[in-house]
Amino acid sequence: MATAQTIEFKDPGIRTAAAATAAAATTLGAGDDLQDLHGEKLILNMGPSHPSTHGVLRVVIELDGETITRAVPDLGYLHRGDEKIAENMTYTQFIPYTDRLDYLAPLANNVAYALAVEKLLGIHDQLPPRCQYIRVICCELARISAHLLGLGAFAMDVGALTVFLHTFTEREKIYNLAEWLTGARFTTSYTRIGGLARDLPAGWVGKTGKFCDEVLVALDEVERLLTRNRIFVDRTRGVGSISKAVAVDYGLTGPNLRACGVDYDVRKANPYLCYRDLEFDIPVGQVGDCYDRYMVRMEEMRQSVRILRQALQKLPGGPDNAGREPVNVADGKVVLPPKEKVLTSMEELIHQFMLVTQGVNAPPGEIYFGAENPKGELGFFIHSRGGGTPYRMKIRAPSFVNLGILPTLLPGHLMSDVVSILGSIDFVMGEADR
Repeated sequence: MATAQTIEFKDPGIRTAAAATAAAATTLGAGDDLQDLHGEKLILNMGPSHPSTHGVLRVVIELDGETITRAVPDLGYLHRGDEKIAENMTYTQFIPYTDRLDYLAPLANNVAYALAVEKLLGIHDQLPPRCQYIRVICCELARISAHLLGLGAFAMDVGALTVFLHTFTEREKIYNLAEWLTGARFTTSYTRIGGLARDLPAGWVGKTGKFCDEVLVALDEVERLLTRNRIFVDRTRGVGSISKAVAVDYGLTGPNLRACGVDYDVRKANPYLCYRDLEFDIPVGQVGDCYDRYMVRMEEMRQSVRILRQALQKLPGGPDNAGREPVNVADGKVVLPPKEKVLTSMEELIHQFMLVTQGVNAPPGEIYFGAENPKGELGFFIHSRGGGTPYRMKIRAPSFVNLGILPTLLPGHLMSDVVSILGSIDFVMGEADR
């Protein structure tokens, strides 16, 4: 599996842009060209502060005129050491940190991480049906939210400002639903090991169904603005094409892989939660260019609406849970007991104290779980030596893996194509750097 190349500066005193550019030129092997004032090669820094890199991504580009001859992505400007932090926290305490990975889809990050820990605990097949359906609803809302922002920013990068206004309006409705459900708009931390923080509030299901109707209208409008727009088509069709073989070699996942014609989706290949009980199609592209990546994401949002409608209709216990269906596993050593029992029963008080101070008692072992997140397969590898804290954790961040193809993808394109290619890959540096 290919990974993004990085540039290591030997001199820690390098601080100025001119010195960084010279060091990058030496790393690229283009130093001789720069010494010749009549040479045709130019080293250009794109980022780490650039409106079209959508975060602190730096790409060192070697140009021959307007044509890219080499490109090196330089990552790590947002590195926070999440994997190391996890080794010093209980499994539950790390949940808020997953919000900060792909911060455009925190609800989905929470679910993927919780499922990984539950697999380690051996309770992933004990989740109540209502919990599974609510988690699926959260994941699909997160997918639509992330794709809406990615699509709006992509369109704005190539000159279509109006699309961003439409997509951001619909995304604001998802934020309102998230705030109603979790108490937070951005960093939700809603999922818990073994279940959920709370059940759905009364009236939430009806509002979510209303959103499903409204977002389809907005998607139709976006398609009218973009799909046959001559400027958008000229800047995306035939640009940044990736073959099936190259996509697989570089470990691409998610819409970037499916746009290349590879029919792979974790929700179908390795179903989790209640996805096997829901009907949905996997959109697949043909040539793997920027236009295909746009079309795949547009159809994915429609399929997410299809999943949402089924999940809302089949939700065990009904919209307001009149039958009192549980949302947590019935295990007091994994899930915090009800507060009224903590105040009246010594056993529940002890369980609460142990869970809060030491965490769940996980068995020794190693597990990996991958979920289909908006950017691709978000995976967690956990090495446990027992107790409430992981000995090691590795996060498979889809944005990081997807960016690894840039040195192969960018050469041969024009400088103006970089903006289109980066926008179509749709990455988030929060999870790329971790």
